[in-house]
Amino acid sequence: MFTNRKNLSAILAGAGALAMVSGAGFAAVDAGHSKDYRTFMQGGEVKLGEIGDSYTADLVMYLAGNQFMVMEELVQDFLSKNPGVKSVYVETIPPGQILKGQILKQGEIEGQKTAMNPDIYASVNLGHLKKLKGKGVMDTYMIYIHNQLELMVAAGNPKDIKGPEDLARDDLVQSHPNPLTEGIFKFYGSAMLKDMGLYEKITANAECKSCWAIEGKTWFTSRHHRETPDRIEKGEADVGIVWTTEVVEAKKHDRKIDGVAIPAPLNKGDKVGYAIGALSTGRNAANAQAYLDYLATDAAQKIYAGYGFVPASAEELKLQPIPQ
Repeated sequence: MFTNRKNLSAILAGAGALAMVSGAGFAAVDAGHSKDYRTFMQGGEVKLGEIGDSYTADLVMYLAGNQFMVMEELVQDFLSKNPGVKSVYVETIPPGQILKGQILKQGEIEGQKTAMNPDIYASVNLGHLKKLKGKGVMDTYMIYIHNQLELMVAAGNPKDIKGPEDLARDDLVQSHPNPLTEGIFKFYGSAMLKDMGLYEKITANAECKSCWAIEGKTWFTSRHHRETPDRIEKGEADVGIVWTTEVVEAKKHDRKIDGVAIPAPLNKGDKVGYAIGALSTGRNAANAQAYLDYLATDAAQKIYAGYGFVPASAEELKLQPIPQ
């Protein structure tokens, strides 16, 4: 978690992908990190970087970051169907970072404290929700979408990367999610590399973020969904493990990006389920339930599908007790 300006500056310098931020809200940020803290208002207004809204919005949601591209359409549709909800504050950053740095302890973003009691929390790993159950603040959950791993490369695939086995090549500079807070790598990308016997070669077993796992060869991001496409477009990386949905999103915006499919079962599509639940400590229990009900509708599932996510089954969309 960013705890002060000194640490933030060091991270930004190391990543090479961000600009300094100032004031109550975020200024322009190269890799788009300001868009990871948004407040959606009735009527269509979207405010960026208003961290204080985590204490005051009618619905506060801390979600797995790789959904960032869906949230404006999804939340505005929810608001249109729930006119009594005037504002929705949404964070889309790594779920492990949220859990450890903003829910289980007081967190700060750019010197501002953030609420420790969002109404809703979601992760790509049920284990995170089990920890909240152990703390006595979450009881039920549902699986609401699915995803799978893909390789992101530069447009035209100039390095002729054919699949995950090419990650063993010595001529590639790689950009991968970090193993500390980014669930995509901690739970899935690392498992894929271990299945292939490549984990140590690619990562040197490094445990860090915004750092070189292997100097000049493998970069571990802080927020891969912003940084990896940025690094690839700037020629600072050749390839990175991402979600399929992130390739879809990049191409929608004509970014200089392409994708290389990862075959099953290495893509972990049979294991990736997004888990979501309401916290008993949240301020807006009724609005949280309304949002969970909304996620189970055909409208919400179709919006997710339009961004490359795989819809959940009717059974998965039913709230159930979090297992021990």
